[in-house]
Amino acid sequence: MSNVKSKSKSRRRPQKLSHYDGAGRAKMVDVSGKAPTRREAEASAFVAMSAAVLKALPDNPKGNPLEVARFAGIAAAKRTSDLIPMCHPLPLSFIDVSTEVCENGVKLFARAATTAPTGVEMEALVAASVAALTVYDMCKALDKGIEIREVMLERKSGGKSGDYRRKPTRPKLKK
Repeated sequence: MSNVKSKSKSRRRPQKLSHYDGAGRAKMVDVSGKAPTRREAEASAFVAMSAAVLKALPDNPKGNPLEVARFAGIAAAKRTSDLIPMCHPLPLSFIDVSTEVCENGVKLFARAATTAPTGVEMEALVAASVAALTVYDMCKALDKGIEIREVMLERKSGGKSGDYRRKPTRPKLKK
């Protein structure tokens, strides 16, 4: 059973991957015939770490890891098309990365928006991913066992496929 919920206006599912031509070669999708519309996306990542590393976050000699991670995520979102080969360069009208310290790690949230002929999901995912990598980089001297987990698209709106929101996951009950 999937933990995703799609609130798509169109219930039609693609019959094939869009980034391949008839011969199976990777290609960039031609979006020149699509009208620019408002697109938004939110993504998240989780960095699991020990209580000792969490306690040391404010005292990092490289600076505040969470603030540096925010900046890294924002910068990365702007370079998404340089990192993901078939991703279109988009004029981002908004990008933000926020952090939340939890009992067993740090949750990172990225929000992106544009008015363009294609979606901004990859920019949000890249921002969350690079922010998580930056937290790891800035804290690895304390513990190499830090884990980056659960990078995911939380929500998207706009475009032909409509809106999408991930269903909250529920912990499995022990029997």
